[in-house]
Amino acid sequence: MTVDHLNQFLLEVSVILLVAVVAVRVSTRSGLPSLLIYLGIGVALGQNGVGISFNNAELTQVLGYAALVVILAEGGLKTRWQEIKPVMPAATVLATVGVAISVFVTAAGAHWLVGLDWRTSLLLGAIVSSTDAAAVFSVLRMVPLPKRLTGLLEAESGFNDAPVVILVVAFATAGELDPWYVLVGTILVELIVGAAVGYTVGRLGAYGVRRVALPSSGLYPIAVLALIVLAYAGGALLHSSGFLAAYIASVVLGNAKLPHGPAVRGFADGLAWIGQIGMFVVLGLLCTPATMRSAVVPALVVGAVLVFVARPASVLLTMTPFRIPWREQALLSWAGLRGAVPIVLATIPLVAGVAAAQQVFNVVFILVVVFTLLQGPTLPLVARRLRIGEGDLGQDLDIESAPLEKLHGHLLSVALARGSRISGVEVSELRLPKGAAVTLVVRDGSSFVPDKATVLREGDELLVVTTDEVGEAAERRLRAVDKGGKLAGWLYGR
Repeated sequence: MTVDHLNQFLLEVSVILLVAVVAVRVSTRSGLPSLLIYLGIGVALGQNGVGISFNNAELTQVLGYAALVVILAEGGLKTRWQEIKPVMPAATVLATVGVAISVFVTAAGAHWLVGLDWRTSLLLGAIVSSTDAAAVFSVLRMVPLPKRLTGLLEAESGFNDAPVVILVVAFATAGELDPWYVLVGTILVELIVGAAVGYTVGRLGAYGVRRVALPSSGLYPIAVLALIVLAYAGGALLHSSGFLAAYIASVVLGNAKLPHGPAVRGFADGLAWIGQIGMFVVLGLLCTPATMRSAVVPALVVGAVLVFVARPASVLLTMTPFRIPWREQALLSWAGLRGAVPIVLATIPLVAGVAAAQQVFNVVFILVVVFTLLQGPTLPLVARRLRIGEGDLGQDLDIESAPLEKLHGHLLSVALARGSRISGVEVSELRLPKGAAVTLVVRDGSSFVPDKATVLREGDELLVVTTDEVGEAAERRLRAVDKGGKLAGWLYGR
């Protein structure tokens, strides 16, 4: 590649990224899922548009896997353990048993209504039965749902990629299928090993990152992302679920109160956006609309079975034992959003050379586009009709901790988000532990040194200096006041 070719390539990539960034704004205002706009960009650049010829399914699969790791990392780093802990059993069952129910119900519909053979029907059912982490993470954060439902949906989308990948690989492999009990055993072993790898890497990584004072704050996000990728690669090399390992490692790291936590999450958020944009554009390039006409009717039929029969059946059969109310079950059924994951998984049979691979890819592509367009924008309406929601939810308190190694202390940067109950509290009423003090308040672009009677407001940013011994205690106290007001934990620090 010459320098001129490189310059041309960089120009094209920068234009695509800028168009994609504008598309996010358009999608936010219109309610149209941004993934459809990215897919549209890819299709427009492809053979039936600008004319870029691209048919490398193997490269698409590799790029898709890489993007999914980054997307799972971003979602896991922002997942609060307190929110998903109560629903972990339900999420695990929904992501495993629920996936199995969805696969077989969808496969039955594809076999009896579309006329596909059982092997192809099972392959198609497995591909489309995984909810998409990127779609779920992005849409749910704009819908004010109860934390139990949000945690359940986020945990499910983070967990269910693993069993689905195993099933898709099994159904796409040439030769006789293994007996069902062998498949179930393989899935369980891979999930257990993957979870162990992710937890181990997350805990050891958090221990190391907290205790190694790096010379630049910009190195912390790189170290955390490297640990998550390490978990994925380690899990995959051990023939276990690398995706589950990456997600669990990111959840552990995201809840470990690492130095420069907001910077780490911001870095992961930017990479996740790049991953989504690149993945959807490449998937759009791989699509050839002229060959998809024959797949429209099968896609609509299979999608209808998936959305209106298979997903509700899987939710009903797995969530009823957990006493989930019917209204919440209905919302869980409608919120099973598909996105890039099924399209990426549809490249597995293409790479494996399965006879019906192109037909499966076309059906999956159309299904994802149509039913994402149907479910995504209507999710807030469905939530309102079911009378499920918590109104205008406030955001979690954003605290960034920077170690002051030579001074044996920490500097906490605290941003008071909308809805924070610290608003209206005097500095003295924070009752921070001895060894911690609010040293600066930034308000409306100006900064000042507060006194004990200074009343804090929404939008303020506080700088809190603490000694090493009380750093974590001060952070716990700030989060307690953020949630419970100045009377939270009245006996604390008495």
